[in-house]
Amino acid sequence: MITINRIAALVALSLCAALPVRAAQHAPQDPPITIDTHVDIPFNYMREPRFDAGKPTPLLVDLGKMERGGLNAAFFVVWVPQHKLDAAGYAKAVAQAEQKYDAIGRMLMQYPDRIRLATTPGQLLANRKAGLLSATIEIENAYSLGHDIRRLDAAYDRGARSVGLAHVGNNDLCTSSLPDTEHGEPAMNSAGDTGMSDFGRAVVKRANQLGMLVDISHSSDACVREALKLSTAPVYASHSGARAVLDHPRSLPDDLLRSIAAKGGVIDAVAYREFLKKDPGREAAEKALQAAVAKQAGDTKYDSDKHDYLPAMDEGMAEIQKKYPLASLDEYMDQIQHMVKVAGIDHVGIASDFDGGGGITGWANASETRNVTAAMRKRGFSDADIAKLWGGNLLRVWREVERDADHR
Repeated sequence: MITINRIAALVALSLCAALPVRAAQHAPQDPPITIDTHVDIPFNYMREPRFDAGKPTPLLVDLGKMERGGLNAAFFVVWVPQHKLDAAGYAKAVAQAEQKYDAIGRMLMQYPDRIRLATTPGQLLANRKAGLLSATIEIENAYSLGHDIRRLDAAYDRGARSVGLAHVGNNDLCTSSLPDTEHGEPAMNSAGDTGMSDFGRAVVKRANQLGMLVDISHSSDACVREALKLSTAPVYASHSGARAVLDHPRSLPDDLLRSIAAKGGVIDAVAYREFLKKDPGREAAEKALQAAVAKQAGDTKYDSDKHDYLPAMDEGMAEIQKKYPLASLDEYMDQIQHMVKVAGIDHVGIASDFDGGGGITGWANASETRNVTAAMRKRGFSDADIAKLWGGNLLRVWREVERDADHR
């Protein structure tokens, strides 16, 4: 296990230049810094050779792709799926989260000459100046705290600086934008949508005290509204869409975009297909492919970690892309421009959701990151605007969250 003390040592290591540094590939037109606030990792990350991030991988984000594409920093995600709200469910979630903390720690220890932990905006900028990539740790679905507030402190000690309250399905903190209605959970914005729980309120309060970003992506509208009232610091959405651009429950309505901005927060527009383009034909084709690949592998059920990186999946997805192209950079720019119009240029950022379903035509993996910058310039965003969108706004919010922390 990668212990808290060993992660802390990595933080200290990121402040020194004792090791040789492999300079990332920067271009004159690059913004000052590029930060992607949502990158998923598989459970076997850094445990299987194919998921060794320091080498060429089938992942959409590895160190080589970041270096070639000019992506300076990523929030690597400690995500767990939603299980039952009981002792067994909590124990499983805690163990699954441990796998991912451990995996991120392995990457940092194995490649300190290429990527280092950033637990403050200053460290992230120092890494950029030194030609290093940065990794920041984000919790997605705080169900992985196992209903124990002390684990939030432990996560902070391990380097986590963002806590996402929910995921798919209601948890012990708050209701989800995508509740499990098939098994009786009330629909979002229905009479049974209760919003935040007492434990959720305690997590928001403690995150404020620690100086952790409170992430409302995936949370229900009711939960977002309560988080905005309760949090003493700005909140942010690590990877969300605009519901007015495409009506999807995971995306945020304009009134919440304005409310997050009014509190000083930031909404990171996500390059996720389902928030940008409705394509039932592609959706059906992907489900059929997933079932076929699982069956070919001898399994009765599709498992993204196991099946997404198999050659048969790659071949099938290439054929689907020919017939049903993914959403494009132009459609992604439409979303960004809408968010900027509603929330303001100081309150929008960028996220991919790579290796968690993200990826569009033109920004299919981290090596194509500069295409996003070029698309923003084509839409008329100035260099100053682009600098804000690619990381300046997120760093401002992060500094304010740090400033308001009291660490009691």
